Amino acid sequence: MTSAFVIIALLYIGILVFMSLRSRRKSKSADDFMMAGSNIGVFLGFMTFAATLFSTFTLMGMPDFFRTHGVGAWIFLALSDGGMIFLIVWFGYHLRRKVSEKGFKGMSGLLRDCYGNSWAAYVYFTGVFIFLVPYVAIQIRGVAIFLEAAMPDALPVWGWAMMIIVVMLIYSEIGGLKAIMYADVLQGTMLLVVVWIIAYTCIDYFGGIGEMFREVEKVEPALLSTPGPKGLFNAQFLIASFFAILMIPVSQPQLSTRLVVMKSTQSTHRMAVAVGIFAILVIAPTVVLGMYGAVKYPDLAPADFISKVLLSDQTHVVAALAIIGLIAAALSTSDSQIFALGGEFRSLLKGDEKSVMIKTRVAMIVFAIASLIFSIITTDQLVLLARVSFAGTSIMAPMILLAILTKGKPSGLMPVITAAALLVFILSLAGIVPEKLGPLRLDLLLLIVMGAVAALFGLLKKE
Repeated sequence: MTSAFVIIALLYIGILVFMSLRSRRKSKSADDFMMAGSNIGVFLGFMTFAATLFSTFTLMGMPDFFRTHGVGAWIFLALSDGGMIFLIVWFGYHLRRKVSEKGFKGMSGLLRDCYGNSWAAYVYFTGVFIFLVPYVAIQIRGVAIFLEAAMPDALPVWGWAMMIIVVMLIYSEIGGLKAIMYADVLQGTMLLVVVWIIAYTCIDYFGGIGEMFREVEKVEPALLSTPGPKGLFNAQFLIASFFAILMIPVSQPQLSTRLVVMKSTQSTHRMAVAVGIFAILVIAPTVVLGMYGAVKYPDLAPADFISKVLLSDQTHVVAALAIIGLIAAALSTSDSQIFALGGEFRSLLKGDEKSVMIKTRVAMIVFAIASLIFSIITTDQLVLLARVSFAGTSIMAPMILLAILTKGKPSGLMPVITAAALLVFILSLAGIVPEKLGPLRLDLLLLIVMGAVAALFGLLKKE
C-alpha cells in the first residue's frame, strides 16, 4: 500500500500545484483572488459546492454514525440535504438580487451595508469564527487520527494535522478561491469514486443488499428504525437538525459566497439540482459502510472501525485511494472555510487594496493556526460536532434573511437579539444553561424564537 500511496499522493500534489499556479496567473485583482472572477459555470459551481459541503465527516463520520445510531441517520442528513436544495434555489435568487444592489465582499460587509451599522457585521463574523473553526478542526483531526492508525510509525496526530494545514495554506495563498474550486473538483470526484468502490466490496461481502439488512437485524434490530439503539433520532432532534442543515447556505460564508460567484441565476439553479443528485450519490453508500461495520465490527472504536473498512478490508490500491481521498476531503472543507473566514475579515476592513489583502492573508494564517490547535484538543465525535456547527450558525440565519428580504434598512434590534441567542446557545454547550427548556430542545427553541422575531420585524417594516 505504501508504494501506491506515495505515487497517488505525488500525483495529487502535482495537480494541486499546477492548479494553484494556473489560478494565480489568471488573478488580476484582489476580487479575482477572493471571488474567483465571479463567473463560475454550472459544473465547477456544483462540484465546489458539493465538495465543500460533503467532506471528511461524510466518509469517516457518517459510516460510524450509521453503525452506531442506525438508518435514522438517513433522515438526519439525506432528507435535510434534499430540503436544502430547494432553499439554495430560493435564497440564491434573493441573495444575488441584493448583491446587485449593494455589492459583495463577504456576508459580514453585506450585513453592515443592509443594517447601516457594524454591529450586525461583527455579530455574524464572531458567530462564524466560533462555529467554523471547530468544524475545520474536526475535519483535520478525523483524518489525522485515521492516518496515524494507518501509518503508526510515520507521524503523530498533531504532525499529520500540521501537514494538512500547511498544504492547505500553500495552495490557498497562491491561487485563491479559483484554485480551491479546482481542488474541489478533484476531491469531489475522488470521494464519490472511492466511497462507491468500498460500498461495492461491503455489499459483496454479504452477497446482496437484502442479505446485509437481514444480518444487521440479527445483530441489532434497533439499528433499522428510529430513534435507534441509543435513542438519538427522536422527533425534536430530527426537526432541529433539519432546520440547522437547511440554513447552511444562508449562514455559512463558504457556501453563500459560492452562490454569489456563479455567473448567472440560471446557473445557480442548475447547480442546486446537481448538488441534490450528488448528495444522494455520496450519502447512500455510507449507509452500506455503516451496516457492514454494525455486523462485522460492532464493538470497535470509531478510528479502528474506519481503519478496517477503508484499509484492511480493501486492496492496496483502493486503500491508498481512500487515504488520499480523505486527505483531499479534509483539505477541501478546511481551505474553503478558512478562506471564507478570511473573506469575512476582509469585508470588515477599510483602506487601500494592498494593505487590506496583506491583513487578510495574515488573518487566514491565524485562523488556520486556531483550527490546528483546536484539532489537537477536540474529541472524535465528528458528526455530532459537525451538527453543533450547523446549529450554531443557523441561529444567525433569521438575521441574514431579514437583511436580504427587507427593502430598506431592517430593524437594528435584530443583531442584538441574535447576539443574545448565540450567547445562550454557547452557554448551553458549556453546560451553564440547560440543553432543554421544558419539553423543547434549546437549539430548536432558539430557531423558533429567532424565526418569529425576524418575521415580526419584517411585517412591521412592511406596515
